[in-house]
Amino acid sequence: MGSREDADTALRRITNRFGSSPKWPDWVVGEMCRKPVEVTQAARDLLVEQPGEYGSTTGERAALAWVADRLDEYLLRRYAIRDGLPATELAERVLAMLASLGPDYLYSQSPACGEVGDLLVAQAPEARVVLSREFVRHLDAAPTVGVHTLLGRLVEADGAVDVPAVLEWAGGGEMIGVAGVDGLLVAESAAGRPWPLALAAARRQAVNQGWDDLPALRAAEPLWPPVNAGEAWADRLIADVVAMPEPQRAAWRALLTHAAGANQARPSDRWRRTGAALVAEVDFVACTTGWLALVGRPRIAPLRVGPLDGSDPNEGFDPYNATVLRGLLWLLADLPPERAIVRLFGAVVETALRKVPGIGPRSPKLANAAVYGLSQVDDPAAVGELARLSVRVTHKGSQKELGKALNARAAALGMSRHEIEELAIPAYGLQDVGRRVERLGATTAEVHVAGNETILRWQNAAGRPVKAPPAEVRRDHGEALAELKASVKEIDKMLAAQRDRLDRMLLSRREWPFEAWRERYLDHPLVGTLARRLIWTVDGIACCWADGAPRTADGAVLAPAADATVALWHPIGQPVPAVLAWREFLERHAVTQPFKQAHREVYVLTDAERATGTYSNRFAAHIVRQHQFHALAAVRGWHDVLRMMVDDVYPPPTRQLPEWGLRAEFWVEGAGDEYGRDTSESGAYLRLATDQVRFYPIDAPGHQTHASGGGYEQWLHADQRPTEPVPLESVPPLVFSEVMRDIDLFIGVGSVGNDPTWSDGGPEGRFREYWANYSFGELSETAQTRRDLLTRLLPRLAIAARCEIAGRFLRVRGDLSTYKIHLGSGNILMEPHDEYLCIVPDRSAPAGTDGLFLPFEGDRTLSLVLSKAFLLAGDRTITDPTIRSQLHRTGTSQRAAVDDGSAR
Repeated sequence: MGSREDADTALRRITNRFGSSPKWPDWVVGEMCRKPVEVTQAARDLLVEQPGEYGSTTGERAALAWVADRLDEYLLRRYAIRDGLPATELAERVLAMLASLGPDYLYSQSPACGEVGDLLVAQAPEARVVLSREFVRHLDAAPTVGVHTLLGRLVEADGAVDVPAVLEWAGGGEMIGVAGVDGLLVAESAAGRPWPLALAAARRQAVNQGWDDLPALRAAEPLWPPVNAGEAWADRLIADVVAMPEPQRAAWRALLTHAAGANQARPSDRWRRTGAALVAEVDFVACTTGWLALVGRPRIAPLRVGPLDGSDPNEGFDPYNATVLRGLLWLLADLPPERAIVRLFGAVVETALRKVPGIGPRSPKLANAAVYGLSQVDDPAAVGELARLSVRVTHKGSQKELGKALNARAAALGMSRHEIEELAIPAYGLQDVGRRVERLGATTAEVHVAGNETILRWQNAAGRPVKAPPAEVRRDHGEALAELKASVKEIDKMLAAQRDRLDRMLLSRREWPFEAWRERYLDHPLVGTLARRLIWTVDGIACCWADGAPRTADGAVLAPAADATVALWHPIGQPVPAVLAWREFLERHAVTQPFKQAHREVYVLTDAERATGTYSNRFAAHIVRQHQFHALAAVRGWHDVLRMMVDDVYPPPTRQLPEWGLRAEFWVEGAGDEYGRDTSESGAYLRLATDQVRFYPIDAPGHQTHASGGGYEQWLHADQRPTEPVPLESVPPLVFSEVMRDIDLFIGVGSVGNDPTWSDGGPEGRFREYWANYSFGELSETAQTRRDLLTRLLPRLAIAARCEIAGRFLRVRGDLSTYKIHLGSGNILMEPHDEYLCIVPDRSAPAGTDGLFLPFEGDRTLSLVLSKAFLLAGDRTITDPTIRSQLHRTGTSQRAAVDDGSAR
């Protein structure tokens, strides 16, 4: 067929296929630009001469006229580059031709470059050097496939390009993205001119896309340096190895090349034997622990972030280096155990699982390699670190690996998982419960665990307190000082992990023989600081540690029998007087619990829930921030999948309750339908709408719903039958209460109603009614507990005379106005007209509860309410201009007080 016949066939096919889409004119342009230039010219002529053949309506013919104009622009530039031109002008015309299509036609430009590429390759070598330099100069400004393709044609021709310009540009990207650059790298390296950053980009491309596209690099590896430059730990490694004498350099090069081959999920015996021989040739532990301590720090050489990149590559780990790191961790795991190695493994797990936008966890594979390393270290400290991480880590895959490691260690020792977690908790050198004293020369260091915080205190030779260790301690006892400071950091991490573990145990059925409990909890140097602030039952009698002994609520000393059984106390099912007695006990003995226990919210079935039977609507119709909800759900042991605004289905957030044979489900769906306004840049919903809470047998088929909603349905395998939800009255009261408490926490923290800046209802005011109802509406169980506590606390406050509890509010009398702080959201209204007062909390400021006794830790909203109360009670002294400007609205007399300077 001739060009016109080809063009006619193509036009009819594409208009018939895509005519119903609003993007079809774009696709016609893109499709026709893929054709030989003669066919493109014929298509343009046909559209001008007989548009009615391809469009039946006025709108379609107008769109085809637009297509003809675009093809005109393309053809003018395409013909223009056929003329004999100087290299710089030729490059400008080629770039103009490619840019004329715009970003909608990226996919069409690569085929269109064939004829143009032939023209450019035929230029003289000196002209090609200029062309390559011009293309590199425009690559960041015009990130089009065509420019990359043409530059690749020049590079692959015979290397007559501006090599420094090409390789410097390639080294600034996540991947090289241009064909033939690996050949330039190999040639330059052979000539003694290495380009480490460009080599790093090529290796990253090989890891992400396969080595087949980089044959020259694959044949030449290993090249120097053996790790990718640009990351802090890798740059330190390269500098250290370069400074070594040649035999050591060669040994390290061989070892690092071996580590780069750690491509399997687990090391083979052969790989380990080879690695052990290489490790014996170098100072492995000292060097490696120093380098790996820098893992996770910001990149030394930042990478370009292009307009089409979905995420910032600077936030993630170099994938090639991650493989090398995995190999180094495996080799460390085979060495005799050291505390520094255990500490390093734990740090790598945490930094590798840190989430970054658009990526998620930075490197789960690296985290799992560190978990594997811990599982191989034969030392109680390694088991303790595994136990700590099992509580703190929320990534599902790594949780699974941690569980397998702990279960394997428990099976090897003939213990249960719970027992090994308890027995492996290290003491970190604490000699007594919460206290460690060390002599460093004439100076005394004391480590003191105060609540959920670890304090390091110093005394000089005269016994006087000093703020920091004297110079002679840093000079003469540097190693001991470093170990002491590292222990303090580890104690803080372990305290948080053990606090969360104990909190979760309130939903378990754990019991201990008295002596085992005393050893593992009450008298344990670390865990004892938490256990002695909790209420336990000994043979059914509730007690708490105070004044050096376990005591009942009335203060009587309890003398347990040696064979007594101990369990954690929970307020569910307890008489109200008994719960109140324990709250008074905590205040009387100034015991601050690590989490709410005596003041724990209790959730019982309501009449509405008995009526619905199998589901609860108690927490339906809320709007929560998805990412905040997702993070908090993971911390509380729920499994949740981030919902994207895509055509896909998602399961509900679930919590598995294996000890009870149940699964809790919280039904949610994405809120909003406008991409970009209701989603993040990556397409994740910003907010969720909440619905029912249900319980199912743990092995029941799961549910799923479309991302945007539409109702949940059970997802059944061929051999499965639908399973009905468990009636709420059949759910054990403890399970129901704890699950509902979790969800109340999700709402209380994640609701948009907590945001003081959302008084306008958020985007287009769509959530104004919800925000108002939540911000100043009825109190949840958590807020009611907060109100009860504030009622007892108010008489002790310096501002007690200015405060009172008034229903849902803490009412505060200032000099300029009277304020009502909602006890659920912490938001504020000003009397007499209930005008809204916006005060955005400063998260870096001291908590409003500093110096005030509280019977439990962790209620940030309580701290927020109290800090606002203290601020507003002294409203004349407020200096923040944003707050002062709002106070002008409260009345003429108040305005005068502010305007005359009395508010400073």
